[in-house]
Amino acid sequence: MQKYRILWADDEIDLLKPHILFLEGKGYNITPVNSGADALEEIDHQYFDLVFLDEHMPGMSGLETLNYIKSTHPNLPVVMITKNEEEAIMEEAIGSKIADYLIKPVNPNQILLSAKKILDNKRLISDKTNQSYQREFRELSMLLGDVDDHSGWADLYKKLIYWDIEIANSEDRSMQEVLTMQWVEANRHFVDFVKENYQRWIQEPNEPRPMLSHRVLQKKVFPQLGTVPVFLIVIDNLRYDQWEVLEPDIAEFFAIDEQDYYYSILPTTTSYARNALFAGLLPLDISKRDHEYWVGEDIDDEGRNNFEHELLNRNLDRSGIHVKTTYRKILQVNEGRQVTEHLSDLLQNPFNVLVYNFVDMLSHARTDMRMIQELAPDERAYRSLTKSWFQHSSLYDTLKILSENNVKVMITTDHGTIRVKNAIKIIGDRNTNTNLRYKQGKNLAVDTLQVFHVSRPELIGLPKVNVSTSFAFTCSNDFFAYPNNFNQYVRHYKDTFQHGGISMEEMIVPFITLSSRG
Repeated sequence: MQKYRILWADDEIDLLKPHILFLEGKGYNITPVNSGADALEEIDHQYFDLVFLDEHMPGMSGLETLNYIKSTHPNLPVVMITKNEEEAIMEEAIGSKIADYLIKPVNPNQILLSAKKILDNKRLISDKTNQSYQREFRELSMLLGDVDDHSGWADLYKKLIYWDIEIANSEDRSMQEVLTMQWVEANRHFVDFVKENYQRWIQEPNEPRPMLSHRVLQKKVFPQLGTVPVFLIVIDNLRYDQWEVLEPDIAEFFAIDEQDYYYSILPTTTSYARNALFAGLLPLDISKRDHEYWVGEDIDDEGRNNFEHELLNRNLDRSGIHVKTTYRKILQVNEGRQVTEHLSDLLQNPFNVLVYNFVDMLSHARTDMRMIQELAPDERAYRSLTKSWFQHSSLYDTLKILSENNVKVMITTDHGTIRVKNAIKIIGDRNTNTNLRYKQGKNLAVDTLQVFHVSRPELIGLPKVNVSTSFAFTCSNDFFAYPNNFNQYVRHYKDTFQHGGISMEEMIVPFITLSSRG
């Protein structure tokens, strides 16, 4: 065990000799002093890991000593020990960012527990996390062979996310490699599950199936309209693990009524999944029924989602819902600020849709910009970057204001992303689309055992440009690369976050319902 150094300041320090001997017997190095002035003298001349500080000492009081310590050594943890139970004293000490607050008389075990909680907290949590995951490893492995429905896969995915976040946040990440291998294995089984069932989900709506993109608004949003203002917030590319790290901030001012999920349709891209989300139709049906709003693969990505508001209005009309609806797509910082500034106007409307594209732009920037790649080299850093954006975003300000009103808020996304690792060679003609996770085109040359190849797209609800058009979807963490300049292509795109194919990260996405605490 690391030999921690503790400074203990108390004007009756001699009476605490048994406590000091007890701590020294547990491996701690204790420096005792009997005044605040002596404590500051020691702190200015040597390093300490922790300070125990008596609140009531003659001369310089404990609170005065505390204020000096925090002004010169702000990261040094201090435990205040006092006989005084006045609330004002407690509040002042807590406001000065103490690490703990103990009321005299204290026994040796209280002191030991406080020291361990502060000094050994991360190590103890890491040890417990790794031990707990090792115990659950076998159970998760057994589940992989038993999961046979969409809800079981969602539950398994959430368990893997839980352990990924726990291990990533611990000091000892020795189990991370084992978890990564288990995650890859889980995705392999999930891909088999989707391949076996996806066409049935599309063709047989009365059979058991997950809630898919085109059914979300009808099932989750429209039934809520008419009582209080409803705000549907769509954060593009938001994975379930990213929601998990945002949830504590949002829970500070919202009651979380439901943490649900749905399955994104294929391809798991904005142009297909988000259009389906707003239209309430599969892409094939949009191209037939709302053909003037369907844009094909020959248009760049930005141009394929220019009619979301129109598709939403058609969806509302078909559902017999006639309420004033607003739609805002936030691409720039100033657009988000404008939404926040005009919330009072939006609160007059029964239904408001806000689409935030930041996470999507972050994933694309990570692919193209070396600096972003270094800031977010893996899932843990990617989550951290998402959380940092949220905490300083106009969306955070908007949600905080909304929480002060009688509203219903729903947060979701159109699809997730996955960090790709393995390149698969494919050959297509010059009209084949550029997405790395799926290809649409004529005469696609690819190993069909490595992909989900669909020669009749209409069977999975997708339109086709001509008779010979087919789709090929990558699976798990694979991505497509052309034989020309193959190695250079792989170097550029390996370990980037992409979407369009089949994986738990892309397909199983959050749908969260919030209400005002008041």
